[in-house]
Amino acid sequence: MIAKRPLRADAQRNRQMVLEVAETVFAAEGLAVPIDEIARRAGLGVGTLYRHFPTKEALFEAIVRRRMERMVEDAHDLVQATEPGDAFFAFLARMVDGTKKDFVDALARSGVDLSTELADARAELRHAMGGLLERAQQAGNVREDISIADVFALVSGVFVAIDQRGGDAAARHHLFTVVSDGLRPRPSASGPV
Repeated sequence: MIAKRPLRADAQRNRQMVLEVAETVFAAEGLAVPIDEIARRAGLGVGTLYRHFPTKEALFEAIVRRRMERMVEDAHDLVQATEPGDAFFAFLARMVDGTKKDFVDALARSGVDLSTELADARAELRHAMGGLLERAQQAGNVREDISIADVFALVSGVFVAIDQRGGDAAARHHLFTVVSDGLRPRPSASGPV
């Protein structure tokens, strides 16, 4: 296998500029914005954009990967927090608030298999989030019978439920609160109900 050469500094800057502009524009105006418009707003030529992202789907995938990498960094930062339960639930809240299902849906419609294309990023996120979960469970802030697979399934369910409720912030907050309450330890039988 031939190793990829690292990007020159200017090429790396251009790639980052495209990602930042695309993420902002798609979030504000939707995914239908033409890729040529992304290049224009980034102050780059279309050829430069296509060298980094040959298709719109490649750009979407890079945005999703970048968001996942930021979530991993966030989880690693939070794993040493003095309040593990607060850190775990804060991370989940950021995950629910910050993940845009539209990118994932666009990739799925284009035939991109996220489970294959982003498997490494998902594995890193699962590992980092597992550390947060484990610390929160050890501190008694999360039920012990919850696995990281359970957490991912619940978060996925929240995304579906948010879509069904129209995606507004109040619905997102309510649904997240319900799921969070379900993750917390149950009161003991001898304690107050």
